[in-house]
Amino acid sequence: METSGGIQASLSGRYAVALFDLARDAQSLDTVAGSLAALKAALAESADLKALINNPVLSRDASGKTIAAVASTMGIDGLTTKFLGVLAQNRRLAQLPAVIRAYETLLSNHKGEARAEVTSAHPLDADQVAALARNLRARVGRDVAVSTKVDPAILGGLVVKIGSQMIDSSIRTRLNTLAHAMKG
Repeated sequence: METSGGIQASLSGRYAVALFDLARDAQSLDTVAGSLAALKAALAESADLKALINNPVLSRDASGKTIAAVASTMGIDGLTTKFLGVLAQNRRLAQLPAVIRAYETLLSNHKGEARAEVTSAHPLDADQVAALARNLRARVGRDVAVSTKVDPAILGGLVVKIGSQMIDSSIRTRLNTLAHAMKG
């Protein structure tokens, strides 16, 4: 598999490549992706889970047992659960969000998709995400996997990142540009 040097160069990228290779060999790429998506959503919603993965005081064993219990409760697949145990044993649970992002990138590359990170002021519904994916597909020329996040600070509009390209149509940016132009 061809992976970019940027992903392999980072610590989280090396873990993501290892997980990706294991998942590919086990023919469970999408299963692991689903488990990682569930973990990503849980990290976004749960301050306790964030505190767990970032807690340097917990011993390796306590971290491992706690993350295994969380994975069991969430219905995380076996390969991902074992991987979380390895992260806990190596004291790398804090790298989990970056590992998830790198895995998503690897999976998209494997499928021939582009990845788009879309930031909006309010949550987008499924129809809006599908329409956005269609528009981005027309622009990029290939399928686009869209991941969304909400940032009320942009006030409105969207900020779309595809690879190194960024399309910023947020109201915050427009207001800042207007304020800068008025200062002249």
